Amino acid sequence: MNYIGSKAKLLSFIETTISEFVKNKLPAKKFCDLFAGSGCVGYHFAQKGYTIISNDAEFYSYVLNYAMLQTTNLDGINERIIALNALPPIAGMMYQQYCLGSGSGRNYFSDDNGQKIDALRQGIEAYKDDETLYIYLLASLLISADKVANTASIYSAFLKNLKPLAQEKLYLQALEHIPSATAHQVYCSDANTLISTIEGDILYLDPPYNRRQYGANYHILNTIARYDSFTPKGKTGVRSYESSAYCKTTTALQALEKLIQEAKFSYIFVSYNDEGIISQEAIMKMMQKYGRYESVKIPHQRFKAYQNLKQKHSIYEYLHMLEKF
Repeated sequence: MNYIGSKAKLLSFIETTISEFVKNKLPAKKFCDLFAGSGCVGYHFAQKGYTIISNDAEFYSYVLNYAMLQTTNLDGINERIIALNALPPIAGMMYQQYCLGSGSGRNYFSDDNGQKIDALRQGIEAYKDDETLYIYLLASLLISADKVANTASIYSAFLKNLKPLAQEKLYLQALEHIPSATAHQVYCSDANTLISTIEGDILYLDPPYNRRQYGANYHILNTIARYDSFTPKGKTGVRSYESSAYCKTTTALQALEKLIQEAKFSYIFVSYNDEGIISQEAIMKMMQKYGRYESVKIPHQRFKAYQNLKQKHSIYEYLHMLEKF
């Protein structure tokens, strides 16, 4: 998934930098990824033996992280995937609201793929009594549908004509998953609400950098995951969403400081780039009040959408580090 702010290409940098700053001072290895997004950071550290606390306010993110971090071996999953893929197409909600053939005026998926999503989503509902399997299948559908979405990587708009990938036929594919013996925790909560109820060793913060609201940019994924009744709004068919304090210049720094003040973690790491609405200097001055502070930066290629794949523009990704006293 081409995800805004993804740290997939920075995992080695993040792991090495955290290790060098913490050294061998950790009594345990409990790692909290408080703005988990696509889940790549939490999943990476889970594979390194950490116990993960994962959280994100968006439901689609909760589904992805729950599925990636759950510890159960899913026997017979291939047979279930085959059975779901064999379901006949249904002209359900996704087709009616987000495909051109329905007359909706929206072009997020081809007509065939929209009806395929409806069939798969309704078929997955039969597994709702088994929470682990149910969420794993939902996560698999989100990733599979995202691969054929007719968007410029995010869902704030659709493309006028079907791009080549969107013309490919959707098949449900099982989400890659490596079970572990560790019991992780996954939440779907506001970060500033959750922080007072959890504790651990390492707190990793990757908040939104700018005014883009994830609830709007990925509203289709939330709709597939929830598959609930609502009235789509406007040309893009967006659903209602909560605005984040981290996407507003008037509240972002205060919200971040509140997290750090209330955090019951020995070490805090904040990822933030030089195009963010909070200046690096402001983050530095704020964090220095709470303990031993350092920062490092690395060049990083900015998020690319479908229309500008050939455009390369590097930014600096900062990792602000705090040993809290």
